[in-house]
Amino acid sequence: MSKPHWRPARASDLAAISAIAGRIHPDLFERTEVLAEKMQLCPGGCRVLAAADAIVGYGLAHPWKQHRIPPLDGFLGSLPDDADCLYVHDVAVLPDARGGVARAYVATIEQLARTSRIAALALVSVYDALPLWERFGFRPVTTDAELRAKLASYGEGATYMLRDLVAT
Repeated sequence: MSKPHWRPARASDLAAISAIAGRIHPDLFERTEVLAEKMQLCPGGCRVLAAADAIVGYGLAHPWKQHRIPPLDGFLGSLPDDADCLYVHDVAVLPDARGGVARAYVATIEQLARTSRIAALALVSVYDALPLWERFGFRPVTTDAELRAKLASYGEGATYMLRDLVAT
């Protein structure tokens, strides 16, 4: 297998993205149409991890508002004009392709945020991924009751995290 590399996601990648999502996140189901909308709204934030002729991972991100969580398996409709963060909706990589690849995706998203004059990255950490995101500079954020209620749909231990981008 050739060394995996990130490339822009295409509509033809949707079936592979949906299959990986179902395998990695069986309890956090999202319809293919919901994933497709994210790709349409923010193509620059949506990438796939390609290895030879296979898709072995994906990352989806889009501009959003801090301390707001887009609904799981829900359409966004549009992106906010006053976005103050780039929301990393999901990064999923098949087990055999893991090992440092998420860092390259985060670097791409950080560059997109800087180019868009957005000064923070946000995400919801699920499963046991908190230490991974902390290594990338994200920090858990204290949540209010409304945010905690939305986090509950992401499962036990879901944590809202932010990473401020230092001006360079």
